[in-house]
Amino acid sequence: MWKHLASNFLTVAILIMIAAGGAIAWGKNQYTGPGPLADAICFQVERGTTFRSAADNLLAKGAISSGYIFRVGADYEDRTARLKAGSFLIEAKASMQQIAEAITSGGQSTCGTEVNFRIGIAGADIVVRELDPATNSYQELVKFDSAAPDVPAAYTDRASQPDTRFRITLAEGATSWLVVDALKRAEFLAGDVEAVPPEGMLAPDSYEVTRGVLRADLLAEMQRRQQATLDALWPDRDEGLPYDTPEEALIMASIVEKETGIASERPLVASVFVNRLRQGMKLQTDPTVIYGLTKGQGILGRGLRQSELRGRTPYNTYVIDGLPPTPIANPGRDSIAAVLHPETSDYIFFVADATGGHVFAKTLAEHNENVAKWRAIEAERQNSSN
Repeated sequence: MWKHLASNFLTVAILIMIAAGGAIAWGKNQYTGPGPLADAICFQVERGTTFRSAADNLLAKGAISSGYIFRVGADYEDRTARLKAGSFLIEAKASMQQIAEAITSGGQSTCGTEVNFRIGIAGADIVVRELDPATNSYQELVKFDSAAPDVPAAYTDRASQPDTRFRITLAEGATSWLVVDALKRAEFLAGDVEAVPPEGMLAPDSYEVTRGVLRADLLAEMQRRQQATLDALWPDRDEGLPYDTPEEALIMASIVEKETGIASERPLVASVFVNRLRQGMKLQTDPTVIYGLTKGQGILGRGLRQSELRGRTPYNTYVIDGLPPTPIANPGRDSIAAVLHPETSDYIFFVADATGGHVFAKTLAEHNENVAKWRAIEAERQNSSN
């Protein structure tokens, strides 16, 4: 009898274990398999929200099929304590596992409204845009000059929302003074800037920030990234370059940055200046002269005068030998790479063409012909605009 009872007990235990294993397997499939969401949505998690409340909200929106399985699966992956505030894109058919990862991993919103404060070489503007979850593309709501006296209501309304993301985008070729001046107008940033960072040491890049971040901390991050770029690229430079330090390479990169906005041209432009240095020629580049006049504090807004081309400043490369004492702007990674790996060429001259790029020459005679062609194009354009 005891053997019969023991056998029955063992059978029941095995059945329970099989059933439990099947339940676990079913729950895992529910957690990792495609979810019930028909269309992508922006899911908002407000500050202070508990994971249970988030699960209930997801269930109400039809994004998950079971709040219990969602919580158990997330808890097993050690995610329930890592819930982030923000607005997150939840794709159609996203699994519970994918949703849990989206709202706990990055800590940055991936959906909703974004304020992009864009700093260029002549000023800064603000673009407010919103992600359409159905198309996963941004729709621009408003764009305006950061120095405008009147701020659009579309900005004021959305910038105050808790899930709005803020981004600073720094373009290649902006000066450090201009960057600091622009950041002072970014009302979502905080704190003063005691000194303008060294010219050339702010990395052109995109920086996602939160409201209230210190301007000084943002500038420090810009400097950290630029230094990291120099540290990464300098050791692999070509041999025999006519500059001996990363700082000198940065100066050259800033000149190349200001001479051309076409990425494919930068190694060739760099080769012209390298050839000039190797031959003992003066660099003779207008952007350095302009920097000597403006100190990077604004745009000259006119052509250079002959007296300015002859005037002696530390930055007038028509007068001084070699490189100017500092960079003249903040160059991007491509320009730094270009001066560390310039093309091999015999060119020592270049002038603008009619396409936005440049035409290059090996001799002064060729260069003078190219200059004459460019001046004829300029004259024709001026006549047609009158």
